[in-house]
Amino acid sequence: MSGSKSKRPHLGRGLDALLGPINLSPLQKEQDQIAQNLHNYNEDRKLEKAKATLSTADLCPNPFQPRQFWNEEDLKDLAESIKHNGVIQPILVRQTTEGRFEVIAGERRLRAAQMVGLTEVPVLVRQATDEQMLELALVENIHRSDLNPIERANAYQNYLQTFSLNQTEAAQRLGEDRSVISNHLRLLELPQDIQDMLIGNQLSMGHARAILALQDDQIRRKLANRAMAGRLSVREVERIVRNILQQGQEKTARKKEKATYILDLENQLQTILGTKVRIEASKQGNKGRIIIDYYSLDEFERLTEKMGMTNTDTL
Repeated sequence: MSGSKSKRPHLGRGLDALLGPINLSPLQKEQDQIAQNLHNYNEDRKLEKAKATLSTADLCPNPFQPRQFWNEEDLKDLAESIKHNGVIQPILVRQTTEGRFEVIAGERRLRAAQMVGLTEVPVLVRQATDEQMLELALVENIHRSDLNPIERANAYQNYLQTFSLNQTEAAQRLGEDRSVISNHLRLLELPQDIQDMLIGNQLSMGHARAILALQDDQIRRKLANRAMAGRLSVREVERIVRNILQQGQEKTARKKEKATYILDLENQLQTILGTKVRIEASKQGNKGRIIIDYYSLDEFERLTEKMGMTNTDTL
């Protein structure tokens, strides 16, 4: 009876059929190739639609652009390159409901292209929400590291407020260290005239961070102006800040030790000379010494000029 029954196929053959190599017929291969070519054609058509050349007159700046100041020399260098080589990297844009196009990323290239008189530039058209516009513009500028500290601080603040993020969350999304964001945001606590010095590269981020340790805005302004005029290094400013803070801590004790007229004289001399001055009088009050601090050779020369001394070559 067993001989009359047909054998069932083994399970192994079924697995071979499922998992083994598939040998397609020539007709199947041709059909698959046609389908693949059609897919590639459609993808190429999509890319062609996304990539275009637009008139510079139809392009608008990114309304969420964090950059407010453009370095003219850098733009001229880029413009010279574009003049010889063209705009190599397309400008990323989105179409508005009015039919115009807003720059998502690449406004610097657009400005340089306009400087050399180009009327058309290559673009890539993308869909983007307002939030994505801000994020892309911010990330592009931050990763280029050429925003001034105040622009960057304002961009961080705008980013936090727009997306309702805390500093840690923003740092994770932007790939930044949280302390970088925190240090920049603190710059916005400075008086506007000191912020303007940062914008104009008259003070560095290091100078500003040192000055932030002071609580009084008037003292902050005086030190910022002194650092700018005297070309003080960051270390010199930090040393002055430490002295000011120490002086503040000792102020109460000094008032108890010194007569009021001595303290008034110290304040007058400090105002005139623009530096720390201490008067140490004897108990009898008929002798003592005046100590005037300086923190660089430039500042020493400034002080000696104020005191009518001209020959300081022997120092």
